[in-house]
Amino acid sequence: MVVVANRFRRGIRMLAGLAVGGSLLVAGCSSQIQFADPLAGQPTPVARPAVKPHGPVAPTPTPSTAPSTPTPRPSESTPAPTPTPTPTKAPKPTEAPKPKAILAAGASGDQVRELQARLKQLDWFAEKVTGTYGPVTTAGVKGFQGKRELRVTGEVDQKTWDALLDRTRQPTKAELADKPAKPAILSRGDAGDKVKELQARLKQLDWFDVAITGTYGPVTEAGVEGFQEKRKLDVTGAVDQKTWDTLLGLTREPTRAELADAVPTASTKGLDERCLTGRAICISKRTNHLVWLIDGKPKLEMDVRFGSDELPTREGTFSVLRKKKDVISNLYHTKMPYSMFFSGGQAVHYSADFAARGYNGASHGCVNVRNWDGIVALYAQARVGDKVIVYS
Repeated sequence: MVVVANRFRRGIRMLAGLAVGGSLLVAGCSSQIQFADPLAGQPTPVARPAVKPHGPVAPTPTPSTAPSTPTPRPSESTPAPTPTPTPTKAPKPTEAPKPKAILAAGASGDQVRELQARLKQLDWFAEKVTGTYGPVTTAGVKGFQGKRELRVTGEVDQKTWDALLDRTRQPTKAELADKPAKPAILSRGDAGDKVKELQARLKQLDWFDVAITGTYGPVTEAGVEGFQEKRKLDVTGAVDQKTWDTLLGLTREPTRAELADAVPTASTKGLDERCLTGRAICISKRTNHLVWLIDGKPKLEMDVRFGSDELPTREGTFSVLRKKKDVISNLYHTKMPYSMFFSGGQAVHYSADFAARGYNGASHGCVNVRNWDGIVALYAQARVGDKVIVYS
């Protein structure tokens, strides 16, 4: 019995040991497990084994003997002090240098006259042109500068002068002398057949290159101004009697087709029958016209001028005898560029006098051409032996 009891106790102890080892498996759910000892009558507590931590163990801090003084923190309700900025002086703006004046108060002379006349065209000067730069001229310059968003100084610098030149025309002698303009026959705003004739005549001289309308507008005015300046007339843009007489002298009577602004066609209507075959320079004294044809097809057309009654241009059927580009007449000592001789010393050639004076003059018997490009083209195409037909 004693032996059996001892074994029984030993077995109980073994079970208790297993239970202690099993407590590692459930350490997350219970911190202590008790087993009843049937022999002792009191439960025997089984201690949970300690688990060693993994990794290094932090040392236990040693409390300081000196009391620590807490660092005061600023209250959230108390704003931090703002540093006072050091005041700095703003730099003074640098003014742009004043442009150099070409004309200013106190000046006098022809350029001041031109200034006043140009300001007068734009209604910035309403007094008499005197050539003296006074308060009225200064006020006019200021008004012009302000209008054109230029620096308002009352003095004429280069920029002001250039702007004034761009918006005005060259003053006439009458304007510079402050004389009343001559009465105009035709001027801007007019309309009718007379304006058509004006435009057609200007077109003959390449001073009008748009459709003939019969209305005197800015293009017609510009053409008249160009013609007047070229002929050293008063440049007004309006046609006075002197301008009209000069224009008549340099041009021929416009055809109906020209007045209607019809596009010229390759028509042989009105040409001499001798011109309609082969290669022919066909020249009509009746129309003052030259037509260059090949096999009856017109290739070039241009105005021509003839000799006077004392030195007439011969009529008949001729041929090109010789060609010479640079010729000076032995008799009259005048230049005859691009000459094509057809009867003795008579030739078809360019005439600077015809280009300048128009029908106010006459040749010494030759056929004068005033179209430079036209004569150059004809000279290049015509050959020695080609027909020259001159008829009335």
